[in-house]
Amino acid sequence: MTNGSAKQTRLGSGLKTRHLTMMGLGSAIGAGLFLGTGVGIRTAGPAVLLAYMAAGAIVVMVMEMLGEMAAARPSSGSFSTYSRQAFGHWAGFSLGWLYWFMLVMVMGAEMTGAAAIMGAWFGVDPWIPALVAVVFFAVVNFAHVRGFGEFEFWFAFIKVAVIIGFLIVGAALIFGLLPGTTFIGLDNFIGDHGFMPNGWPGLAAGMLAVAFAFGGIELVTIAAAESENPQTAIAVAVRSVIWRISVFYIGSVLVITFLLPFDQLGAAETAADSPFTAVLAMANLPGVVGFMEAVIVLALLSAFNAQIYATSRLVHSLALDRDAPRIFAVTNRESVPINAVVLSMVFAFASVGLQYWNPEGLLAFLLNAVGGCLIVIWIMITASYLRLHPELERLGEISTVRMWGWPWLGWATMIALWALVLLMLFDAAARPQVISVAVIFGGLVALAYVSRWLQGRVTSRA
Repeated sequence: MTNGSAKQTRLGSGLKTRHLTMMGLGSAIGAGLFLGTGVGIRTAGPAVLLAYMAAGAIVVMVMEMLGEMAAARPSSGSFSTYSRQAFGHWAGFSLGWLYWFMLVMVMGAEMTGAAAIMGAWFGVDPWIPALVAVVFFAVVNFAHVRGFGEFEFWFAFIKVAVIIGFLIVGAALIFGLLPGTTFIGLDNFIGDHGFMPNGWPGLAAGMLAVAFAFGGIELVTIAAAESENPQTAIAVAVRSVIWRISVFYIGSVLVITFLLPFDQLGAAETAADSPFTAVLAMANLPGVVGFMEAVIVLALLSAFNAQIYATSRLVHSLALDRDAPRIFAVTNRESVPINAVVLSMVFAFASVGLQYWNPEGLLAFLLNAVGGCLIVIWIMITASYLRLHPELERLGEISTVRMWGWPWLGWATMIALWALVLLMLFDAAARPQVISVAVIFGGLVALAYVSRWLQGRVTSRA
């Protein structure tokens, strides 16, 4: 299960394939889908569908590569472990801590958003529901991994059910099947503004707006190390997650672009502004704003819960590789890395505090770095696959998950990812993401070499 041999550092094995699938879906279906979809649509118009398809194709390739490595060598360190095997200590150390940093900052932003809505519900300061939620999820993550998996399964199931319901209602509206509605037709696609109202520059900007929409499904390969049969679980979960996520995202955007003019959309600060709310309101459903608020809170809390799990397992794996203090490798009688969970909870709450404190310049820098972390992770996953695939082939380790078209699709994915980086550099709004993550990642690489040097000195003195 892990690369630790001592019993007190071994993780559990209670997750089933359905748990992994729903965890991957749940972590990818967050508030960004419900609140952020309008940004890309306004930028590119209906042509944003092409951007989602392109982004989805890139993610499918990356996840197939990651799935091949994870099925061959299951590890709770996932892409951090494979980067280490491909390129050495610096790569595993840097990528592991980069992903941990990204999730901690995202957790803080998610809890801040959820707490603001819940605070308004109950007429209390947001820190009160934030504290209650953090303590509750700490308890959930201290439990045996099967209990956590079951909890997250039903959490994510509700979000998936909402998406499916939205797609059904949207299709009924498009074809005029509901009382008081008529067939919409292609007015919003071929009307005055056309399919690509802002031209190729608008499509390029739309691509940047949606490029990382599918982030989060890599959690499947982290959790697979605690499944009952990692090779089989990864094969089923990876493929089902990537296709379902693609259908849910592209299907939702298709419904919205059919029903709503692109120039009426934009960034949604509240549930009332969400394009999902606007579509459901067209069906004359009562209480849609309150319903979407509840869904958004649920999406935020579900993703928060899954990310506590991911960060704690990643730190546990780093500790086993001596890239984090050994105390974080220890597991309790339920095979839960309890100290690593506590660390994630402490920093998650500190991140919430940082959102409220909002020191000038610092928070913007950190959140910009978060925006660029996924591109670094995807590039390193692709590079690791290109380096490790021949070795896995030679040793006969490749199982039921195999990336297609070796090596051409791997290299095509790498080119597409670097093209995305160039696109970000030429976009004034996205450029700070590249700069910030370059600084953070460069600092982590330097820290990796310092860490190894210090370990060498300690060993030589022993």
